[in-house]
Amino acid sequence: MVNKIAPSILAADYANFAQELKRIDETSADYVHIDIMDGQFVPNISFGADVVASLRKHSKLVFDCHLMVVEPERYVDAFAQAGADIMTIHVEATQHIHGALQKIKKAGLKAGVVINPGTPVSALEPILNLVDQVLIMTVNPGFGGQAFIPEMLEKVKKVATWREEAGYNFDIEVDGGVDDKTIKACKDAGANVFVAGSYLFKADDLASQVQTLRDALDA
Repeated sequence: MVNKIAPSILAADYANFAQELKRIDETSADYVHIDIMDGQFVPNISFGADVVASLRKHSKLVFDCHLMVVEPERYVDAFAQAGADIMTIHVEATQHIHGALQKIKKAGLKAGVVINPGTPVSALEPILNLVDQVLIMTVNPGFGGQAFIPEMLEKVKKVATWREEAGYNFDIEVDGGVDDKTIKACKDAGANVFVAGSYLFKADDLASQVQTLRDALDA
């Protein structure tokens, strides 16, 4: 699987999104990870589809939208029209995960599924045939800058095993506390898409900071 770096704009400067997207485009990053929060599924509120639509004009990268919202199936069409490429939704957020994933694919988007740290990995097994991406949260979702939870790598390993046994080719993404110290363990467990927020955006030189993640993967 190809390794992909996904800077999280939750950690960027909100007042200068166009400039921040330009900075991301000038790195070797593959995705822009966009956290959508409704203040209900998680306590924080971030951005909606209108913001994604305005961001879309400023970047050619893949928009990897992670919806931390109640009943995400209500927003599929809005995010498709806004220019999302991947829409990743929580097992815990809908009564109808199967139908919600089908709706995402029908809208022409790649479908992702995600679980919180407290959710058993077994919740993913019945829907792996429907997804393009599985996201394992390595922190509790809602806020940036949290510490990596190493126990979540067992979930990554389990999903990677299921992928191999069934012959699936979905990506495995990790999000939360990813930096040059933790990224290699994530890769070794089976992940190939790495979301990084505060680690990347704390640096003045974003391109060289992204490169430190690439170097850590190759170490």
